[in-house]
Amino acid sequence: MRRQRQAKIVATLGPATTAVPRIKELFEAGVDVFRLNFSHGTHDDHRQRMEIIRGLEKEAGRPISVLMDLQGPKLRISRFAHGPVRLGIGAPFRLDGLPEPGNQRRVHVPHPEVFDSLREGHDLLLDDGKVRLRVMLRGAGFADTQVITPGELSDNKGLNIPDAPLDMSALTDKDRTDLTAGLDMGVDWVALSFVQRPEDVAEARRLVAGRAAVMAKLEKPSAIDYLDEIIELSDGVMVARGDLGVEFPPEEVPGLQKRIIRSCRRAGKPVVVATQMLDSMVRAPAPTRAEASDVATAVSDGADALMLSAETAVGDYPGETVRIMDRIVRRVERDIHGAVQRRQSDLSPEATAADAISAAAAQVARTISAAAIVSFTFSGSTALRAARERPGVPILGLTPDVTVARRLALIWGIHPVATQDIGNLREMIEHSVAIAKEEDFAEAGERLVVMAGIPFGTPGATNTLHIPWVE
Repeated sequence: MRRQRQAKIVATLGPATTAVPRIKELFEAGVDVFRLNFSHGTHDDHRQRMEIIRGLEKEAGRPISVLMDLQGPKLRISRFAHGPVRLGIGAPFRLDGLPEPGNQRRVHVPHPEVFDSLREGHDLLLDDGKVRLRVMLRGAGFADTQVITPGELSDNKGLNIPDAPLDMSALTDKDRTDLTAGLDMGVDWVALSFVQRPEDVAEARRLVAGRAAVMAKLEKPSAIDYLDEIIELSDGVMVARGDLGVEFPPEEVPGLQKRIIRSCRRAGKPVVVATQMLDSMVRAPAPTRAEASDVATAVSDGADALMLSAETAVGDYPGETVRIMDRIVRRVERDIHGAVQRRQSDLSPEATAADAISAAAAQVARTISAAAIVSFTFSGSTALRAARERPGVPILGLTPDVTVARRLALIWGIHPVATQDIGNLREMIEHSVAIAKEEDFAEAGERLVVMAGIPFGTPGATNTLHIPWVE
Protein backbone atom coordinates (compact mmCIF):
# COMPACT_ATOMS: atom_id res chain seq x y z
CA MET A 1 0.00 0.00 0.00
CA ARG A 2 2.85 2.41 -0.74
CA ARG A 3 1.58 5.77 -2.00
CA GLN A 4 3.34 7.19 -5.06
CA ARG A 5 3.23 10.75 -3.73
CA GLN A 6 4.45 12.81 -0.78
CA ALA A 7 1.47 15.07 0.07
CA LYS A 8 -1.32 13.28 1.93
CA ILE A 9 -5.08 13.11 1.36
CA VAL A 10 -7.66 13.65 4.11
CA ALA A 11 -11.24 12.53 3.39
CA THR A 12 -14.36 13.32 5.42
CA LEU A 13 -16.74 10.46 6.14
CA GLY A 14 -20.48 11.04 6.06
CA PRO A 15 -23.79 9.63 4.82
CA ALA A 16 -22.27 8.78 1.41
CA THR A 17 -19.34 6.90 2.94
CA THR A 18 -20.59 4.93 5.92
CA ALA A 19 -20.57 1.34 4.67
CA VAL A 20 -17.46 -0.83 4.79
CA PRO A 21 -17.09 -1.09 0.97
CA ARG A 22 -17.21 2.70 0.56
CA ILE A 23 -14.62 3.40 3.25
CA LYS A 24 -12.39 0.64 1.88
CA GLU A 25 -12.72 2.13 -1.61
CA LEU A 26 -11.58 5.52 -0.31
CA PHE A 27 -8.55 4.00 1.41
CA GLU A 28 -7.54 2.01 -1.65
CA ALA A 29 -8.04 5.10 -3.83
CA GLY A 30 -5.49 6.98 -1.74
CA VAL A 31 -6.88 8.29 1.55
CA ASP A 32 -4.26 8.58 4.32
CA VAL A 33 -6.40 10.27 6.99
CA PHE A 34 -10.13 9.94 7.67
CA ARG A 35 -11.96 12.93 9.13
CA LEU A 36 -14.91 12.50 11.49
CA ASN A 37 -16.90 15.72 11.44
CA PHE A 38 -18.55 16.09 14.86
CA SER A 39 -20.73 18.93 13.57
CA HIS A 40 -22.88 16.15 12.12
CA GLY A 41 -23.86 12.64 13.14
CA THR A 42 -24.11 10.91 16.50
CA HIS A 43 -21.37 9.42 18.63
CA ASP A 44 -22.61 5.98 17.59
CA ASP A 45 -22.23 6.96 13.92
CA HIS A 46 -18.62 8.02 14.45
CA ARG A 47 -17.85 5.01 16.63
CA GLN A 48 -19.05 2.63 13.90
CA ARG A 49 -16.90 4.39 11.32
CA MET A 50 -13.94 4.25 13.68
CA GLU A 51 -14.36 0.49 14.09
CA ILE A 52 -14.45 0.06 10.31
CA ILE A 53 -11.26 2.11 9.92
CA ARG A 54 -9.39 0.13 12.57
CA GLY A 55 -10.53 -3.12 10.97
CA LEU A 56 -9.34 -1.87 7.61
CA GLU A 57 -6.03 -0.84 9.16
CA LYS A 58 -5.50 -4.34 10.51
CA GLU A 59 -6.40 -5.88 7.16
CA ALA A 60 -4.05 -3.59 5.21
CA GLY A 61 -1.20 -3.71 7.72
CA ARG A 62 -0.70 0.05 7.40
CA PRO A 63 -1.36 2.75 10.04
CA ILE A 64 -4.38 4.92 9.21
CA SER A 65 -4.87 8.28 10.89
CA VAL A 66 -8.24 9.52 12.19
CA LEU A 67 -8.94 13.21 12.72
CA MET A 68 -11.94 14.35 14.75
CA ASP A 69 -13.16 17.84 13.86
CA LEU A 70 -14.95 19.69 16.66
CA GLN A 71 -17.83 21.97 15.72
CA GLY A 72 -16.69 24.91 17.83
CA PRO A 73 -18.78 27.99 18.73
CA LYS A 74 -20.51 28.49 15.39
CA LEU A 75 -22.57 31.68 15.67
CA ARG A 76 -26.08 31.62 14.24
CA ILE A 77 -29.19 33.75 14.25
CA SER A 78 -32.45 32.17 15.44
CA ARG A 79 -35.78 31.56 13.67
CA PHE A 80 -38.19 33.86 11.86
CA ALA A 81 -41.91 33.82 12.69
CA HIS A 82 -43.22 33.65 9.11
CA GLY A 83 -40.43 32.17 7.04
CA PRO A 84 -37.57 33.89 5.19
CA VAL A 85 -37.35 37.69 5.08
CA ARG A 86 -35.88 39.91 2.39
CA LEU A 87 -33.62 42.71 3.61
CA GLY A 88 -33.29 45.70 1.28
CA ILE A 89 -30.22 47.88 0.98
CA GLY A 90 -30.09 50.63 3.62
CA ALA A 91 -32.88 49.07 5.69
CA PRO A 92 -32.56 49.07 9.50
CA PHE A 93 -32.30 45.66 11.16
CA ARG A 94 -31.82 44.82 14.84
CA LEU A 95 -30.02 41.84 16.39
CA ASP A 96 -31.06 41.27 19.99
CA GLY A 97 -31.28 38.82 22.85
CA LEU A 98 -35.06 38.57 22.91
CA PRO A 99 -36.17 34.95 22.39
CA GLU A 100 -39.23 35.76 20.24
CA PRO A 101 -39.10 34.66 16.57
CA GLY A 102 -37.76 37.27 14.19
CA ASN A 103 -39.42 39.41 11.51
CA GLN A 104 -38.52 41.97 8.85
CA ARG A 105 -37.07 44.33 11.49
CA ARG A 106 -35.22 42.09 13.96
CA VAL A 107 -33.94 38.62 14.87
CA HIS A 108 -32.75 36.87 18.01
CA VAL A 109 -29.03 36.08 18.41
CA PRO A 110 -28.59 33.36 21.10
CA HIS A 111 -25.03 34.42 21.91
CA PRO A 112 -25.05 37.28 24.45
CA GLU A 113 -21.26 37.66 24.32
CA VAL A 114 -21.60 38.91 20.74
CA PHE A 115 -23.08 42.26 21.83
CA ASP A 116 -20.25 42.98 24.25
CA SER A 117 -17.71 42.58 21.44
CA LEU A 118 -19.42 44.81 18.87
CA ARG A 119 -18.61 48.46 18.19
CA GLU A 120 -20.19 51.02 15.89
CA GLY A 121 -18.85 50.57 12.37
CA HIS A 122 -18.27 46.83 12.69
CA ASP A 123 -19.55 44.74 9.80
CA LEU A 124 -21.54 41.54 10.36
CA LEU A 125 -21.79 38.79 7.75
CA LEU A 126 -24.81 36.50 7.57
CA ASP A 127 -25.28 33.29 5.57
CA ASP A 128 -21.60 33.01 4.53
CA GLY A 129 -21.42 36.67 3.61
CA LYS A 130 -24.50 36.78 1.37
CA VAL A 131 -25.95 39.50 3.62
CA ARG A 132 -23.77 42.24 5.16
CA LEU A 133 -24.89 44.47 8.03
CA ARG A 134 -23.08 47.45 9.58
CA VAL A 135 -23.45 48.25 13.28
CA MET A 136 -24.86 51.74 13.74
CA LEU A 137 -25.62 51.55 17.47
CA ARG A 138 -24.75 49.00 20.12
CA GLY A 139 -26.33 48.68 23.53
CA ALA A 140 -26.85 46.16 26.32
CA GLY A 141 -28.15 43.06 24.60
CA PHE A 142 -28.78 44.54 21.15
CA ALA A 143 -27.15 45.95 18.03
CA ASP A 144 -28.93 48.22 15.56
CA THR A 145 -27.56 47.72 12.07
CA GLN A 146 -28.02 48.94 8.52
CA VAL A 147 -28.15 46.59 5.53
CA ILE A 148 -25.09 47.11 3.33
CA THR A 149 -25.47 44.05 1.10
CA PRO A 150 -29.12 43.07 0.64
CA GLY A 151 -30.44 39.53 0.47
CA GLU A 152 -32.75 36.90 1.90
CA LEU A 153 -32.41 35.58 5.44
CA SER A 154 -33.92 32.38 6.77
CA ASP A 155 -33.79 30.38 10.01
CA ASN A 156 -30.51 29.57 11.77
CA LYS A 157 -28.13 31.13 9.24
CA GLY A 158 -24.50 31.58 10.24
CA LEU A 159 -23.18 34.82 11.67
CA ASN A 160 -19.58 35.97 11.17
CA ILE A 161 -17.97 38.95 12.88
CA PRO A 162 -14.62 39.58 11.15
CA ASP A 163 -13.91 42.91 12.86
CA ALA A 164 -13.98 41.76 16.50
CA PRO A 165 -12.54 38.89 18.53
CA LEU A 166 -15.20 37.37 20.75
CA ASP A 167 -14.79 36.80 24.47
CA MET A 168 -15.70 33.12 24.29
CA SER A 169 -13.90 29.81 24.45
CA ALA A 170 -13.19 27.83 21.28
CA LEU A 171 -14.70 24.84 23.11
CA THR A 172 -18.45 24.69 23.72
CA ASP A 173 -20.17 22.27 26.10
CA LYS A 174 -20.98 20.11 23.08
CA ASP A 175 -17.31 20.15 22.05
CA ARG A 176 -16.21 18.97 25.48
CA THR A 177 -18.67 16.07 25.38
CA ASP A 178 -17.63 15.23 21.82
CA LEU A 179 -13.95 15.46 22.74
CA THR A 180 -14.34 12.93 25.55
CA ALA A 181 -16.17 10.56 23.20
CA GLY A 182 -13.59 10.97 20.43
CA LEU A 183 -10.63 10.40 22.71
CA ASP A 184 -12.31 7.28 24.09
CA MET A 185 -12.69 6.05 20.51
CA GLY A 186 -8.97 6.53 20.00
CA VAL A 187 -8.78 9.38 17.47
CA ASP A 188 -5.27 10.46 16.49
CA TRP A 189 -5.82 14.18 15.81
CA VAL A 190 -8.25 16.71 17.30
CA ALA A 191 -9.09 19.69 15.08
CA LEU A 192 -10.10 22.75 17.10
CA SER A 193 -12.52 25.06 15.28
CA PHE A 194 -12.67 28.86 15.41
CA VAL A 195 -9.38 29.37 17.23
CA GLN A 196 -8.97 33.05 18.06
CA ARG A 197 -5.94 33.21 20.34
CA PRO A 198 -3.15 30.99 21.76
CA GLU A 199 -5.14 30.42 24.95
CA ASP A 200 -7.73 28.47 22.94
CA VAL A 201 -5.10 25.94 21.90
CA ALA A 202 -3.65 25.76 25.42
CA GLU A 203 -7.11 24.96 26.82
CA ALA A 204 -7.60 22.15 24.30
CA ARG A 205 -4.16 20.72 25.03
CA ARG A 206 -4.97 20.55 28.73
CA LEU A 207 -8.16 18.61 28.02
CA VAL A 208 -6.58 16.28 25.46
CA ALA A 209 -3.68 15.59 27.86
CA GLY A 210 -1.48 13.95 25.24
CA ARG A 211 -4.06 11.37 24.11
CA ALA A 212 -4.09 12.86 20.60
CA ALA A 213 -2.33 15.55 18.59
CA VAL A 214 -4.03 18.98 18.51
CA MET A 215 -4.66 20.80 15.23
CA ALA A 216 -5.67 24.47 15.21
CA LYS A 217 -8.09 25.49 12.46
CA LEU A 218 -7.33 29.00 11.24
CA GLU A 219 -10.54 30.67 10.10
CA LYS A 220 -10.72 33.89 12.17
CA PRO A 221 -8.83 37.16 11.51
CA SER A 222 -7.81 37.32 15.18
CA ALA A 223 -6.04 33.95 14.78
CA ILE A 224 -3.85 35.41 12.04
CA ASP A 225 -2.80 38.15 14.46
CA TYR A 226 -1.39 35.42 16.73
CA LEU A 227 -0.23 33.12 13.95
CA ASP A 228 3.25 32.23 15.21
CA GLU A 229 2.10 31.73 18.80
CA ILE A 230 -0.77 29.46 17.73
CA ILE A 231 1.53 27.41 15.51
CA GLU A 232 4.02 27.02 18.35
CA LEU A 233 1.33 25.65 20.71
CA SER A 234 -0.26 23.36 18.11
CA ASP A 235 0.85 19.99 16.76
CA GLY A 236 -0.55 20.96 13.36
CA VAL A 237 -2.59 23.63 11.59
CA MET A 238 -5.50 23.61 9.15
CA VAL A 239 -6.08 26.40 6.64
CA ALA A 240 -9.88 26.36 6.93
CA ARG A 241 -10.71 28.35 3.83
CA GLY A 242 -14.49 28.20 4.31
CA ASP A 243 -14.91 30.72 7.12
CA LEU A 244 -11.52 32.26 6.31
CA GLY A 245 -12.96 33.16 2.90
CA VAL A 246 -16.03 34.66 4.52
CA GLU A 247 -14.24 36.78 7.12
CA PHE A 248 -11.45 37.95 4.79
CA PRO A 249 -11.90 39.48 1.33
CA PRO A 250 -11.51 36.66 -1.22
CA GLU A 251 -8.45 38.25 -2.81
CA GLU A 252 -6.56 37.91 0.49
CA VAL A 253 -7.14 34.17 1.00
CA PRO A 254 -4.49 32.85 -1.46
CA GLY A 255 -1.82 35.02 0.14
CA LEU A 256 -2.91 33.96 3.62
CA GLN A 257 -2.72 30.31 2.58
CA LYS A 258 0.86 30.77 1.41
CA ARG A 259 1.81 32.71 4.54
CA ILE A 260 0.37 30.06 6.88
CA ILE A 261 2.09 27.23 5.00
CA ARG A 262 5.45 29.05 5.09
CA SER A 263 5.10 29.72 8.82
CA CYS A 264 4.22 26.08 9.53
CA ARG A 265 7.15 24.83 7.46
CA ARG A 266 9.49 27.16 9.31
CA ALA A 267 8.24 25.74 12.61
CA GLY A 268 8.29 22.14 11.37
CA LYS A 269 4.55 21.71 11.97
CA PRO A 270 2.23 19.95 9.49
CA VAL A 271 -0.36 22.03 7.65
CA VAL A 272 -3.59 20.89 5.98
CA VAL A 273 -5.31 22.91 3.25
CA ALA A 274 -9.08 22.43 3.40
CA THR A 275 -12.45 23.40 1.90
CA GLN A 276 -13.77 23.27 -1.65
CA MET A 277 -10.67 21.64 -3.13
CA LEU A 278 -12.77 19.66 -5.66
CA ASP A 279 -16.19 21.02 -4.73
CA SER A 280 -17.83 20.54 -8.14
CA MET A 281 -17.31 16.78 -7.74
CA VAL A 282 -20.01 16.69 -5.09
CA ARG A 283 -22.35 16.31 -8.07
CA ALA A 284 -20.08 16.03 -11.15
CA PRO A 285 -17.76 13.15 -12.13
CA ALA A 286 -14.86 15.47 -12.96
CA PRO A 287 -13.43 18.66 -11.41
CA THR A 288 -13.14 22.05 -13.05
CA ARG A 289 -9.75 23.14 -14.38
CA ALA A 290 -9.68 25.84 -11.71
CA GLU A 291 -10.10 23.22 -8.97
CA ALA A 292 -7.27 21.12 -10.40
CA SER A 293 -5.08 24.24 -10.36
CA ASP A 294 -6.12 24.93 -6.76
CA VAL A 295 -4.97 21.46 -5.69
CA ALA A 296 -1.73 21.92 -7.63
CA THR A 297 -1.07 25.28 -5.96
CA ALA A 298 -1.47 23.82 -2.46
CA VAL A 299 0.98 21.03 -3.34
CA SER A 300 3.50 23.50 -4.77
CA ASP A 301 3.11 25.74 -1.72
CA GLY A 302 4.29 22.80 0.39
CA ALA A 303 1.11 21.68 2.19
CA ASP A 304 1.42 18.40 4.08
CA ALA A 305 -2.12 17.31 3.27
CA LEU A 306 -5.18 18.30 1.25
CA MET A 307 -8.67 17.76 2.64
CA LEU A 308 -11.91 16.70 0.99
CA SER A 309 -15.12 17.62 2.81
CA ALA A 310 -18.55 17.39 1.17
CA GLU A 311 -16.93 15.70 -1.84
CA THR A 312 -16.55 12.46 0.11
CA ALA A 313 -19.07 12.97 2.93
CA VAL A 314 -22.20 13.54 0.84
CA GLY A 315 -20.96 13.56 -2.75
CA ASP A 316 -22.04 11.33 -5.61
CA TYR A 317 -18.48 10.34 -6.60
CA PRO A 318 -16.40 9.96 -3.40
CA GLY A 319 -14.02 7.28 -4.69
CA GLU A 320 -13.44 8.99 -8.02
CA THR A 321 -12.79 12.30 -6.24
CA VAL A 322 -9.98 10.73 -4.22
CA ARG A 323 -8.51 9.05 -7.30
CA ILE A 324 -8.50 12.34 -9.22
CA MET A 325 -6.89 14.21 -6.33
CA ASP A 326 -4.27 11.47 -6.09
CA ARG A 327 -3.51 11.84 -9.80
CA ILE A 328 -3.22 15.62 -9.61
CA VAL A 329 -0.87 15.47 -6.62
CA ARG A 330 1.35 12.84 -8.25
CA ARG A 331 1.52 14.79 -11.50
CA VAL A 332 2.48 18.03 -9.75
CA GLU A 333 5.13 16.31 -7.64
CA ARG A 334 6.69 14.78 -10.75
CA ASP A 335 6.86 18.15 -12.46
CA ILE A 336 10.40 19.47 -12.51
CA HIS A 337 9.28 23.07 -12.09
CA GLY A 338 7.43 22.17 -8.90
CA ALA A 339 10.51 20.40 -7.55
CA VAL A 340 12.69 23.43 -8.30
CA GLN A 341 10.17 25.73 -6.65
CA ARG A 342 10.10 23.61 -3.49
CA ARG A 343 13.89 23.50 -3.30
CA GLN A 344 14.10 27.27 -3.68
CA SER A 345 11.75 27.68 -0.72
CA ASP A 346 13.80 25.41 1.53
CA LEU A 347 14.33 26.78 5.01
CA SER A 348 17.54 27.01 6.96
CA PRO A 349 17.81 24.37 9.70
CA GLU A 350 17.56 25.48 13.30
CA ALA A 351 20.73 25.39 15.39
CA THR A 352 20.07 21.97 16.92
CA ALA A 353 21.67 18.56 16.45
CA ALA A 354 18.33 17.13 15.25
CA ASP A 355 17.97 19.78 12.52
CA ALA A 356 21.61 19.46 11.50
CA ILE A 357 21.19 15.70 11.04
CA SER A 358 17.85 16.13 9.23
CA ALA A 359 19.30 18.69 6.82
CA ALA A 360 22.33 16.49 6.26
CA ALA A 361 20.11 13.47 5.59
CA ALA A 362 18.19 15.37 2.92
CA GLN A 363 21.41 16.58 1.29
CA VAL A 364 23.04 13.14 1.40
CA ALA A 365 19.91 11.51 -0.03
CA ARG A 366 19.97 13.89 -2.99
CA THR A 367 23.72 13.51 -3.52
CA ILE A 368 23.82 9.70 -3.56
CA SER A 369 20.32 9.25 -5.05
CA ALA A 370 19.20 7.24 -2.04
CA ALA A 371 16.02 5.19 -2.34
CA ALA A 372 14.62 6.57 0.92
CA ILE A 373 15.38 8.18 4.24
CA VAL A 374 14.66 5.95 7.24
CA SER A 375 13.85 7.70 10.49
CA PHE A 376 13.70 5.75 13.75
CA THR A 377 11.46 7.74 16.06
CA PHE A 378 9.79 7.19 19.42
CA SER A 379 7.87 10.47 19.75
CA GLY A 380 7.64 11.30 16.04
CA SER A 381 9.88 14.37 16.31
CA THR A 382 12.76 12.87 14.29
CA ALA A 383 10.47 12.05 11.38
CA LEU A 384 8.84 15.50 11.58
CA ARG A 385 12.21 17.23 11.28
CA ALA A 386 13.08 15.03 8.32
CA ALA A 387 9.80 15.98 6.61
CA ARG A 388 10.47 19.69 7.25
CA GLU A 389 13.44 19.45 4.88
CA ARG A 390 11.22 18.24 2.00
CA PRO A 391 14.04 15.89 0.92
CA GLY A 392 12.62 14.76 -2.42
CA VAL A 393 12.73 11.07 -1.47
CA PRO A 394 10.25 9.11 0.65
CA ILE A 395 10.68 8.97 4.42
CA LEU A 396 10.11 5.70 6.24
CA GLY A 397 8.99 6.59 9.75
CA LEU A 398 9.67 3.56 11.94
CA THR A 399 8.31 3.61 15.47
CA PRO A 400 7.42 1.05 18.15
CA ASP A 401 4.38 3.13 19.12
CA VAL A 402 1.36 2.58 16.87
CA THR A 403 -0.26 5.82 18.04
CA VAL A 404 2.80 7.75 16.83
CA ALA A 405 2.70 5.86 13.53
CA ARG A 406 -0.94 6.84 13.03
CA ARG A 407 -0.24 10.51 13.68
CA LEU A 408 2.66 10.43 11.21
CA ALA A 409 0.30 9.24 8.45
CA LEU A 410 -0.76 12.88 8.02
CA ILE A 411 2.79 14.24 7.52
CA TRP A 412 4.30 15.05 4.11
CA GLY A 413 6.45 12.29 2.66
CA ILE A 414 6.28 9.94 5.66
CA HIS A 415 5.32 6.30 5.21
CA PRO A 416 4.75 5.23 8.83
CA VAL A 417 5.47 1.71 10.00
CA ALA A 418 4.66 0.40 13.48
CA THR A 419 7.57 -1.91 14.22
CA GLN A 420 9.28 -3.69 17.08
CA ASP A 421 11.64 -1.84 19.38
CA ILE A 422 15.38 -1.93 18.67
CA GLY A 423 18.28 -2.20 21.08
CA ASN A 424 21.48 -1.40 19.19
CA LEU A 425 22.94 0.17 16.05
CA ARG A 426 23.40 -3.07 14.11
CA GLU A 427 19.80 -4.05 14.73
CA MET A 428 18.67 -0.61 13.55
CA ILE A 429 20.51 -0.94 10.22
CA GLU A 430 19.27 -4.49 9.62
CA HIS A 431 15.74 -3.45 10.46
CA SER A 432 15.90 -0.41 8.16
CA VAL A 433 17.05 -2.47 5.18
CA ALA A 434 14.50 -5.24 5.78
CA ILE A 435 11.51 -2.89 6.11
CA ALA A 436 12.58 -0.75 3.13
CA LYS A 437 12.53 -3.91 1.01
CA GLU A 438 9.29 -5.25 2.50
CA GLU A 439 7.48 -1.95 1.99
CA ASP A 440 8.72 -1.66 -1.61
CA PHE A 441 10.89 1.41 -1.06
CA ALA A 442 14.26 -0.11 -1.99
CA GLU A 443 15.78 -3.11 -3.72
CA ALA A 444 19.21 -4.75 -3.82
CA GLY A 445 21.99 -2.42 -4.90
CA GLU A 446 20.32 0.77 -3.66
CA ARG A 447 21.28 2.85 -0.64
CA LEU A 448 19.34 4.25 2.29
CA VAL A 449 19.98 7.18 4.59
CA VAL A 450 19.18 6.13 8.16
CA MET A 451 18.82 8.68 10.96
CA ALA A 452 18.13 8.05 14.65
CA GLY A 453 18.97 9.14 18.16
CA ILE A 454 21.38 7.31 20.43
CA PRO A 455 20.78 6.26 23.13
CA PHE A 456 17.62 4.71 21.65
CA GLY A 457 14.31 5.70 23.17
CA THR A 458 15.34 9.30 23.91
CA PRO A 459 12.76 11.62 22.27
CA GLY A 460 14.25 14.41 20.16
CA ALA A 461 17.85 13.17 20.46
CA THR A 462 18.53 12.71 16.72
CA ASN A 463 22.31 12.52 16.42
CA THR A 464 23.21 9.60 14.13
CA LEU A 465 23.37 9.20 10.34
CA HIS A 466 24.22 6.01 8.44
CA ILE A 467 24.26 5.07 4.75
CA PRO A 468 23.70 1.30 4.38
CA TRP A 469 23.51 -0.68 1.11
CA VAL A 470 20.46 -2.78 0.46
CA GLU A 471 21.45 -6.38 -0.21
